[in-house]
Amino acid sequence: MNRNAFFLGLLVAACGGKSAPPAPLGDTHATASSDSHADTSSTQQPAAATPDPALAFRLAYSNAGGMWMPQQMTLPGHVETFKNMGVKMDASVLADPLAAPLNAVVSLGGCTASFVSPDGLIVTNHHCVQGALQQNATPEHNLVEDGFLAKTRADEPSAGPTQHVFVAQAFKDVTKEMRDGLDAIKDPIKRKEESEKRLKALIAACEKGRPEMRCDVRSYFRGGQYIQIENLDIKDVRLVYVPARSVGNYGGEIDNWAWPRHTGDFSFYRAYVGKDGKPAEFSKDNVPYKPKHWLTVSAAGVKPGDFVMVTGYPGSTSRTETALETHNDVEWFYPYYIAYLKERYAIAESMLKAGGETAIKATVAKQGVQNALEKYEGILAGLKKNEDLMRSKDALDKQVKDWAAKPGNEAHKANIEKLEKLLLEEQRTARVDFDRNVAFGGSRLLGTAMGFTRWAEEKAKKDADRKPGYQDRDMPRAIAGQKGFLKSYDRQLDRAAFRLALVRALQLDEKDRPWLATLLGAKKGAKIDEAMIDKTLDAWYAAQTLEDEKLRLDLLQNGTAKQLKASKDPFIQAAQRVWPIVKAEEKKSDARVGDLMLVTPSYVEGMKQVLGGLLAPDANSSLRITYGTVKSFKPASTAPADWPFTVASQIPAKDTGKEPFDSPKKLLEAIKAKHYGRYAVAALGGELPVDFLSDLDITGGNSGSPTLNDKGELVGLAFDGTTEGLASDVVFNGATTRVIHADVRYMLWNMDLLDGADHLLQEMGITPSLP
Repeated sequence: MNRNAFFLGLLVAACGGKSAPPAPLGDTHATASSDSHADTSSTQQPAAATPDPALAFRLAYSNAGGMWMPQQMTLPGHVETFKNMGVKMDASVLADPLAAPLNAVVSLGGCTASFVSPDGLIVTNHHCVQGALQQNATPEHNLVEDGFLAKTRADEPSAGPTQHVFVAQAFKDVTKEMRDGLDAIKDPIKRKEESEKRLKALIAACEKGRPEMRCDVRSYFRGGQYIQIENLDIKDVRLVYVPARSVGNYGGEIDNWAWPRHTGDFSFYRAYVGKDGKPAEFSKDNVPYKPKHWLTVSAAGVKPGDFVMVTGYPGSTSRTETALETHNDVEWFYPYYIAYLKERYAIAESMLKAGGETAIKATVAKQGVQNALEKYEGILAGLKKNEDLMRSKDALDKQVKDWAAKPGNEAHKANIEKLEKLLLEEQRTARVDFDRNVAFGGSRLLGTAMGFTRWAEEKAKKDADRKPGYQDRDMPRAIAGQKGFLKSYDRQLDRAAFRLALVRALQLDEKDRPWLATLLGAKKGAKIDEAMIDKTLDAWYAAQTLEDEKLRLDLLQNGTAKQLKASKDPFIQAAQRVWPIVKAEEKKSDARVGDLMLVTPSYVEGMKQVLGGLLAPDANSSLRITYGTVKSFKPASTAPADWPFTVASQIPAKDTGKEPFDSPKKLLEAIKAKHYGRYAVAALGGELPVDFLSDLDITGGNSGSPTLNDKGELVGLAFDGTTEGLASDVVFNGATTRVIHADVRYMLWNMDLLDGADHLLQEMGITPSLP
């Protein structure tokens, strides 16, 4: 796994059997676990109006984990489990990603969302629209703090040039086209180049004559399978409704990754297209997009023990890693990365005092860093605390190797042995590589200069020969990025982050950081210390020219290698100095990737074999499904603190009047008066549900994913997990893994009573009922 990408994800567990008839997924033992979190009795379940013969099965169900590809939902294990759960929808319905309800689910390029009206209205999480709020915020109108509501469609502002909506149009297995004959290429670099050539050819053929499409080829099972995905690329996305920060991020950092929770993590966009129905850049003349499918919003919600599922675009997981990789993560990568994130967090926090736009941008940056920091701290703590998780990882690793040692599997055995040699080689230079890459990407100005250098180099080639990401198809996206650059860039924040990266590099042995002197332009023998770094950065930021949007756009579209080498901008000069180092390291990486693409699939094939064939691939930002039940940590408990729901009446006791526990006055008054109307739930004693727990399996990228009932109706939005389950990033543990969902009834109540969003309720088919 490439640690220089700086992200890990929740892992995908698998289970299953070979017996017939097929066993349902998950455990359904009637006996409660000795772990209180795994207690499966039903005392939480209110009496049903009519008998539910499947209730006992659902209450006893223990999710075994898995972010499943749609085509996997026809597997007998899923079909049988759906039947036993009493799900009204057949599991095979979810095998078609172009039909309802899956085709209503869209990617925002980092978050998930879903259409909830025939006029392109999209619902997602509050924390997924922070960039759009930042895009439209000013010191006088701080939308990040105050929220936003467009009273009419004419009032809906652009979410920014980089915000797109991707609507799936087609899926095609291209494993044969991507893999056949690669093993005949002996040079690993040429093998990697051939793989890229095939990928680019497939994408070019897919997009030819169709500028509205964005095609991609995704790798599954660590290169064992490839699927080509066609997405309609909607470029005009507008902000519609966002509750105030004191609702949408209630509890803030204190409650992050924690339960109980009282966060209204919901917001709305709208997708627009040209009058011809095709995607177009932002224009006042554009019209709302008409999706083929949209979700029905259910004001009835869910109750404990109900079936729920989440569909979305989880970003990255590492469940098919070897034990060797996992031990390296625990022993080195997680602690080192956590230490870095703590320092980045301190920088963002210190900038809140700066006021103005710097404070607005620091607020958004702080939220992102803090989320990652708590996630990795939780992963590491969970793996160290529960030794059984690492033992189970080691046991599975041994099973895979025992399978590979069997007669007939000699090629797999050789591949797995080579895989581990390659991993050990990568791990030997991991810290040096990490610090160098953090430094080269530590400043957005330096990163921009690096990007222009790459573009100039690639533009000198024929389009088909360029690296992926630097072809003509990628230029519009790059232009949009430059146009939105200053809305998220801040000089003070940038300098502080860059300084941190450079000072951290000083901790390396001098022989391991020759690139640092090259980057800083230090003379031979010159002393490099913090004072020298500060002096250099002061000079660079005073002389930089890359904050000029016109210049950046010109360099991006027209810049040449000669022009960049002659530039007087200090960041561009630095990029030119280190470019030979970048290219040399890239060559090493390409060789490693070329070797890995032949051997890594053997390890995952071994996992499939020892797990009975039922294995969900690692998340890769493609459409997935996870399902289970509404379930608390202690289903046997009758105490309100152990309900799988939080309710509005708990908010006043939690509220301090100070951030992050500072609910709007109108909200507190409505709660005191129990002014809940139709959104009150009799089974909860007439309370208004705010958030709820389930035993589903999600990761980053799932934020904003619709939570659906067994009829495919929207009942909530997935927005977080809990600290107890973070170790499931590495080894899934159903007893401790829970997902936190914003209850749709709390969302509708806020829209109906507090924020005056009646027109949006009506658009979703909900009749406003509160004055």
